[in-house]
Amino acid sequence: MRLDMHTHGKLAKKVPFSPEYTDWLFGEAKEAGLDALCLTEHFNTLGFNEVYEYIARHYEAERDTFLTREGLRIFPGMEVDIAEGGHTLVIGNMHVILEMNRRLEPYKEKGHFLPAREWMQIVQEYPVLFGAAHPYRAGGHIPELPEDILRTFEFLDMNGKDLAEDYPGTVRRMRELSKKLGKPLAAGSDTHQALQYGCVYNVFDQTARTVDGLRTQIQGGNYRIETSDTLKIQVESAGELKRSLKKIHALGGDYVEVLLRGA
Repeated sequence: MRLDMHTHGKLAKKVPFSPEYTDWLFGEAKEAGLDALCLTEHFNTLGFNEVYEYIARHYEAERDTFLTREGLRIFPGMEVDIAEGGHTLVIGNMHVILEMNRRLEPYKEKGHFLPAREWMQIVQEYPVLFGAAHPYRAGGHIPELPEDILRTFEFLDMNGKDLAEDYPGTVRRMRELSKKLGKPLAAGSDTHQALQYGCVYNVFDQTARTVDGLRTQIQGGNYRIETSDTLKIQVESAGELKRSLKKIHALGGDYVEVLLRGA
């Protein structure tokens, strides 16, 4: 099972949810060779609930996952900011993710994010897979958190954007943190745009259909991380396209129409 642990289903946080764009993303993920992805949408994105309501209505549920028409397996999740600076990932059953998102409603604006310890306490109430997103991203302070908090993470995000910016440095820092904490690395592209799919991903020995099944394989080391030879150009090209599409939207245009039909 080829799985990307960190992806987004919308172009950007402040852009309205587009079912057509999300369908296109999932189709492109399958075309890129992925079998599955974790949909770690930003917890404070516009229309967070709409994303999962659409998925629940239009895709086939199978245990903790959903299958698209093309056969791509989707693990629900979200990416959550903490007050100290930095992002975390939770992956779980859709109903659990939606309940956690509702609890975060008072803490979705910058300046009101939950401190890591309070967020960690909430996370431990739910059967979710908990990860540290791109720990060394500029502006984040996850590696500086107290060690007892760091040890609650079940995996560390080997992030495609960071690898594209500084591959050897990112690999070195992430391996050192992994060794220090005794926590596995798992790869995520961090894409909002289809060109980035496949730049980095995990190859699992078996197909997982539940969060527990995914956790078992990660904890057992029953997977490997693969990166593409074109990782840097994929990430850079995706970034350029994302900026262009956001500009079209900001100017009042239909970015989906331009992207999918060139009109």
